[in-house]
Amino acid sequence: MSYIEKKYRNKITEVFGDLSAIEQDILQLLTHKSISFSDKIAKLCALCTKNVNLILKKYYPEIKQIDDKLKIKSRLKFYYDLIDKLTHYIRCIEEFQKLDDQYYETIIDFIEEKENLISGKYTEISTHELTVFYDRTTREELERVLAEKIELGSKQFFTFGSLEEELKKIARNAGADSVTIIDDEEMIKRSEFIDNPKAFIYYSVFSTDEELLKTIGRELKKYLISKGYEAIILLLEISDYSTDRDYLTGSVITNAKLVPDRDSQFR
Repeated sequence: MSYIEKKYRNKITEVFGDLSAIEQDILQLLTHKSISFSDKIAKLCALCTKNVNLILKKYYPEIKQIDDKLKIKSRLKFYYDLIDKLTHYIRCIEEFQKLDDQYYETIIDFIEEKENLISGKYTEISTHELTVFYDRTTREELERVLAEKIELGSKQFFTFGSLEEELKKIARNAGADSVTIIDDEEMIKRSEFIDNPKAFIYYSVFSTDEELLKTIGRELKKYLISKGYEAIILLLEISDYSTDRDYLTGSVITNAKLVPDRDSQFR
């Protein structure tokens, strides 16, 4: 192991320690089951996102050992989902100003199950992703498919996961910090922008860059249209959750039938 790899692995361990402290602060606030703590939770969520991005952009690219990559990737996936849940929680507070206690319990249970989720579900997913990336036969097959697409001049996207997974991947690659799919019937009934609307895709960035938000919407819309669906970029919002950072959210409505993130939806 190189000096730089060892150094960055240690840095990642330190950042995960900071993230653990942040999640415990969030857990403490959630136990009150009160919307009066939503601003504090939003700031902690933003701090959580900042630390995850630090690992992803600065430290993780230098890690070469597969065992280390698996451990880091599995733990990061827990934080991806935690940020998704907290972002949706913040949006629900903003829209409804009241939440059922069960909503809080869902996030609390998720945090308390952290280690079981990491050692089970997230390790399994990460193992599959790393196998696909590093397995020579799999990579050659992916490259073959890509070469055929280019040769045919096709501008269509191709999918190796579910539609929901691809949409979230596209949004995150475009710069989204979180992505949530919902199918709230009441909200959909009010949408007259497209025929037969079925789902909303909410995305957010902890940034003041409105152009970035628009880019994410355009990428999602382009992908959905390539699959034969309609899609409309519905809104851009700026909610000032802190004095030094703005929290931007956008959404796309589509007639694609998507499976919503049930465990993070308001009920």
